[in-house]
Amino acid sequence: MPTRKPRVVITGVAGFIGSHLAETLLEREYSVIGIDNLLTGDTANIAHLYNRDFLFIKHDITNYIYIDGPVDIVLHWASPASPIDYLELPIPTLKVGALGTHKALGLAKEKKARFVLASTSEVYGDPLEHPQKETYWGNVNPIGPRGVYDEAKRFAEAMTVAYHRYHGLDAKIVRIFNTYGPRMRVHDGRAVPAFISQALRDEDVTVFGDGTQTRSFTYIDDLVEGIIKLMRSDVNEPVNIGNPHEMTIEEIARTIIRMTQSKSRIVYRPLPTDDPKVRQPDITRARTLLQWEPKVPLEQGLVETIDYFRSKVQ
Repeated sequence: MPTRKPRVVITGVAGFIGSHLAETLLEREYSVIGIDNLLTGDTANIAHLYNRDFLFIKHDITNYIYIDGPVDIVLHWASPASPIDYLELPIPTLKVGALGTHKALGLAKEKKARFVLASTSEVYGDPLEHPQKETYWGNVNPIGPRGVYDEAKRFAEAMTVAYHRYHGLDAKIVRIFNTYGPRMRVHDGRAVPAFISQALRDEDVTVFGDGTQTRSFTYIDDLVEGIIKLMRSDVNEPVNIGNPHEMTIEEIARTIIRMTQSKSRIVYRPLPTDDPKVRQPDITRARTLLQWEPKVPLEQGLVETIDYFRSKVQ
């Protein structure tokens, strides 16, 4: 008898990272069930997958999740994930981090499936440790405007670890640092899509603060590879997946203006409340436990990303 393909459930499948995960897993002979309530996701991101071994279910995962048949892996990627989203959707952000994580963990427990949580570098807040190791507890303002996202993810991590310790669930936590690539939304609010869309229109490129705050940008293909390596591993402690190459926000803005051959100029606006001044992953754990590190140079990834945005920006 032929052995069946491993069956993966991805919550938040119509989002930027979720859709890339689904596509790559399908290429690697997994069967994929994608769930999304389309609050911030877009079916255009997954339309090309419908003729594959892929099933899409429109569902709000803060409610009970029913999947017929076996499930081997649950990848929990559902959440608003940009500053614009969680300022406009503070309560749905908290609910999907808390209730949604609880339901996704419940599905994994019922199916005896492996579980991977999409966490974030935002659990470190505005960090007092630099670069950030997984052992760092963070510096988060729980009642600030970003707290709804930061604390939702911190709670999701706590619940994931509780299921691992109490129920023996094989659970993993990936802390994702700034990632860019095709399928990001034009009006996402994050630096790379904002800068590219402004530059392509020859509009002023808006830099918040004085531009000296830093970020570390990972191309989507590298991120997906790291996630899959973690998913397949026996590692249960949190793992940073990101690019340790740190650059200032002004540097990334100037790079995008140059690469788009834009006439845009940079304008400066006040830094949003609790915006992190620095962000750089320590990826020692990923290197040693997963044999993973990013490979795609920034400008190579930006070529692909800019090409995608050219088709979206009018």
